[in-house]
Amino acid sequence: MDYRQLGRTGLQVSPLCLGTMNFGPEASEPDSHAIMDSALEQGVNFFDTADVYGWKLGEGVTEAIIGRWLEANPGKRDRVVLATKVYGKMGEGPNDQRLSAYHIRKACEDSLRRLKTDRIDLYQMHHIDRATPWEEIWQAMERLVREGSVLYVGSSNFAGWNIAQANTLAAQRHFMGLVSEQSLYNLNARTIELEVLPACRAFGVGMIPWSPLGGGLLGGVLQKAQEGRRASERIQQDIEKHRPQLERYEALCRELGHPPADVALAWLLHQPGVTAPIIGPRTAEQLRGALNAAQLKLTDDTLKALDEIWPGPGGQAPEAYAW
Repeated sequence: MDYRQLGRTGLQVSPLCLGTMNFGPEASEPDSHAIMDSALEQGVNFFDTADVYGWKLGEGVTEAIIGRWLEANPGKRDRVVLATKVYGKMGEGPNDQRLSAYHIRKACEDSLRRLKTDRIDLYQMHHIDRATPWEEIWQAMERLVREGSVLYVGSSNFAGWNIAQANTLAAQRHFMGLVSEQSLYNLNARTIELEVLPACRAFGVGMIPWSPLGGGLLGGVLQKAQEGRRASERIQQDIEKHRPQLERYEALCRELGHPPADVALAWLLHQPGVTAPIIGPRTAEQLRGALNAAQLKLTDDTLKALDEIWPGPGGQAPEAYAW
């Protein structure tokens, strides 16, 4: 496994990040534990979750599943870079969500309890909070870092200017600020190339793409349909919308001799500023399949062909639309 530095930090993480959103709702607790065992055995040391994961089973369910795995395997905690998130609604009270200092403090304590650990290695703001000033947010995060409850701070779903503002104000406080950003990024969703990715590169913020397969669209949906596997209604609509591109894409993947999912993940790993796409396996077998992408090297000709099939916005702003 070739590890990568997370943004401008000295922290080494695997080139694929194990996403755990399916733990509980889609994968049983024993299966979730087996996936984490397999991931660590194969060199994946970067695990991502969020306090709200669990959804229909209840917020906090996924963190609790991870916590019981850590409790049963105490020697594995120091082999894992553990990331979780704060922002989402975790109760009925007016302060049970968003990024007030009040909620950040309580949410961190609750996540630590569910995860059964003494620290969160990467604490990510799940969304920008336009109602809370950065002075308050950074004061709360600085306290958590000072106490050792949190090691690094990241963001998710931030605009480029949010990243620039956050890290400029953090630097004024002599605080490290954001070291990572999670954004929607895949061959079919490239909007962040306009401003988010340039901001990340400028401020040394590692990009952690979520939905790298476009919700399954880039995972060989046409071939699966031919095999009789029925996709969700949303994916079926996306197939009809992008059918010509998908036909060219899957034909290119067959020519390369690699599954479409591997090519989509490998493409992301070839993009400047990307640290580790988030994969969300439901089984240990799906995990093993995804790991092939980390070893897949794409030629310049292949990258050019992929750009022609799935064109981006035309580069970064303002050249993408002006001069």
